Amino acid sequence: MANTIFAVIMAGGSGTRFWPASRESLPKQFLKIEGGHSLLRGTWSRLDGLVEPENILVVCGQRHADLVRNELPELPAENLILEAVGRNTLPCLALAQIFIRGIDPDAIQIVLPADHVIPSREAFQQSVRSAIYAAEAGGLITLGIPATMPATEYGYIQPGEPIETPNEGKAWTVQQFIEKPDTARAQELLASGEYFWNSGIFVWSTAAFEAALERHAPELWHGIRDCPDGGLEALMEGITPISVDVGILEKEDGCKIVRADFHWSDVGSWPALSDVLPDAGAGNRSSGGGALIALNAANNVVHGPDGHVTALVGVHDLVVVHTEGASLVCSKEHAQDVRGIVDQVRKQAPDRA
Repeated sequence: MANTIFAVIMAGGSGTRFWPASRESLPKQFLKIEGGHSLLRGTWSRLDGLVEPENILVVCGQRHADLVRNELPELPAENLILEAVGRNTLPCLALAQIFIRGIDPDAIQIVLPADHVIPSREAFQQSVRSAIYAAEAGGLITLGIPATMPATEYGYIQPGEPIETPNEGKAWTVQQFIEKPDTARAQELLASGEYFWNSGIFVWSTAAFEAALERHAPELWHGIRDCPDGGLEALMEGITPISVDVGILEKEDGCKIVRADFHWSDVGSWPALSDVLPDAGAGNRSSGGGALIALNAANNVVHGPDGHVTALVGVHDLVVVHTEGASLVCSKEHAQDVRGIVDQVRKQAPDRA
């Protein structure tokens, strides 16, 4: 790899579907869900040996700056980019672009959400190296997860023509991006056997991303790039939230997809922990450090703090979460509706939201 490699960790967002463990003051990316460390820490560790610490940036909201510093004491102070107002991933990455282009306009960027679970660092880095190779040849690269079920919460990607990568990596041009489908459409996509989920992990050169910003989001890009000192908050307040997928990738010709040959979960809701936590017996899973006792209970997800005991008797397919000041019990089937509960909590007990 001839180019300098930077990584941008996107650590904004609230993770409302992980309430009550995830709250406005402690979003999902700071929860200790896997291996005794936070999701943010896991994302940082995944880059070890691939990106130098001085080339890793973290973008987060102002109120979470201290949480990031506590989790990542190795992060250089100047590499923490604070968003005055969160406006989804495109403005977030435009802010990071300002930083990187001022250091090395030829750098390659790896863009990562802070809240994914990827157990194998080696497999992750092998796929990312293939994506870096593809990015050095030009274009915007996304890592695609082979679809294994008719998920409606993910975007899908249809690959086009194959392209060459090292390390036996598999890559294609992108034929089309498909926004989150309904169940019937997701079943069709899965049955075809050719679609990938969009992982939200991207690789591109700084020059290629800037050119794409100029083509597809010039008003946003010029506003952020040319913003005078002290004017960023007001500017961000006026920006309509937009993802990099919608604002750039779906409009851009020449995007590429590299197959992600690693186990991946975006742990989008409590039931997703069934895929990333060890079986505590009868399909029950437990996180957070608390103890779980189950009697004639199966396929439940439990989260409780150190020193807390959760006892389950004769129940199945539940989510049970206990935190200081708030608890949640729901069926796995309705776990996606937790964000609706958060809206009500914000009205009735805002200090618990």
